Amino acid sequence: MRSHTQYLWFNTKNRQEFINITPQVEEELKKSGIKEGLCLVNAMHITSSIFINDDEPGLHSDFSAWLEKLAPYGKDKYRHNLGGEDNGDAHLKRTIMGRVVVVAITNGKLDFGPWEQIFYAEFDGRRKKRVLLKIIGD
Repeated sequence: MRSHTQYLWFNTKNRQEFINITPQVEEELKKSGIKEGLCLVNAMHITSSIFINDDEPGLHSDFSAWLEKLAPYGKDKYRHNLGGEDNGDAHLKRTIMGRVVVVAITNGKLDFGPWEQIFYAEFDGRRKKRVLLKIIGD
């Protein structure tokens, strides 16, 4: 069994963004030469997420509105923020959206269902953050 590790770096312009990272993951899979195995994609920061869904702007807008209802931004809303932070909402949004996905690799390709894509979700942006790609198999 072989493995391939790569880090993707992001520094978003906005506090909250959804970025389709499927092309970068596919490129790393190609570089790895692995034909059968698993691809793990992991957000390495506690205020960002990785998830799989459709790449449709209306859906992303719905995600933003839904998350804002569940965990609205506001410095005075969270105990976490009492120490001077303002990102208590971002921690909760990350928990809701998840931190890692694993995708099967079949015949050298990500084995997705219809419309599936991998996304990096940022909830406390405007600073450098990373995502781990770990590809294992033969």
